[in-house]
Amino acid sequence: MSTPAPDRPAAGRDDLAEQSRPSPFHTIVFMVASFPLRLVQFVLIFTLTAVGIVTTIVWVGIPILLATTYLTRWFGDVERRWVRSMLNTNVPDVERLKVQGGLLRRWLGALTDPTTWRDFGYLMLVLPLGILEFAIGLVSIILVPMAIWVAPALGWLHGRMALTLLGPPKARKAEARASRLQASRARGVDAAEAERRRIERDLHDGAQQRLVSVAMSLGRAKSKLSGDPDDLRSLIDEAHTDAKLAVSELRDLARGIYPAVLADRGLDAALSAQAAKSPIHVDVTVDVEPRPPAAVETTAYFIVGETLTNVAKHAGATEAGVKVWRTEDTVVVEVTDNGNGGARMREGGGLAGLADRAATIDGVISVVSPPGGPTVVRADLPCTW
Repeated sequence: MSTPAPDRPAAGRDDLAEQSRPSPFHTIVFMVASFPLRLVQFVLIFTLTAVGIVTTIVWVGIPILLATTYLTRWFGDVERRWVRSMLNTNVPDVERLKVQGGLLRRWLGALTDPTTWRDFGYLMLVLPLGILEFAIGLVSIILVPMAIWVAPALGWLHGRMALTLLGPPKARKAEARASRLQASRARGVDAAEAERRRIERDLHDGAQQRLVSVAMSLGRAKSKLSGDPDDLRSLIDEAHTDAKLAVSELRDLARGIYPAVLADRGLDAALSAQAAKSPIHVDVTVDVEPRPPAAVETTAYFIVGETLTNVAKHAGATEAGVKVWRTEDTVVVEVTDNGNGGARMREGGGLAGLADRAATIDGVISVVSPPGGPTVVRADLPCTW
């Protein structure tokens, strides 16, 4: 597909979207390999903290506590990267409070930073938890059911804990979400304005011109009522043809705003009708019960339609697939093709337009398109706002 496409975003709309179930192999490696790290972290942090507090009275404890604070933060960052890479949990790097001044002032700023204490709490908690995980990890190497079912579930729970303690505070999450919503609303307004201009252009250049031609043809026919019947018949035929074309263009325009088959029969029938018109073979699988809101259906319909159009025109594909399914509060749309791949995002491109359309309902578009293909275009469309 030569139309550009964005890279797959790393984060979703909320914590649950930032985490997926880890694989058994990665979970077992995480459980077994983490134990030595947990032991070193706990011994260093606990011992240095205790010694630092006891020796503070003779000032020796100040540099010890200072070193412990920055070591805690460093271990916290190590844990974020480790959980991210092994447990399919997108724990973002935190933004630390920045304090200007000397070393002592910066240290006091680090002590008052909530992320420091969340790092400390996590590091103290994961050693006893790590002992249990280490034992389960060793058992899972031997017992296949443990490896398949129990280990990934524990890995998922550990990821949730890490996301809660090591992730950004709720206030910062809310700020980030507000920023994303503001940006998506702005893009939605731009997309709606572009759609309005398209409709206006299609009416002016298409149906309006046809109807003007009909009026002119009927006017000429009227002037020839007493003249040659053959000329009169020709003018009426011309007006009739233009009138049918105008009706067809108005029908297409209305279908482009909201197709009747989508309103009457839902996504399955509407997407199957789209696939039937494609010049390449398209397999369609739809499972979205209960039926999503109309705005979600419309967005999914146009995303599939525009993507299939791009595939047919540019991808060099011989077949494509459309899969649409619903989770508890999200409709997921995936369009795949076996074309040339290499799609990328560019401003004003076709897939940028899809992203703008999805953004009107706080949806996100992601694309995986390595050179040589295949290409996967995915849209995650929330059913609640």
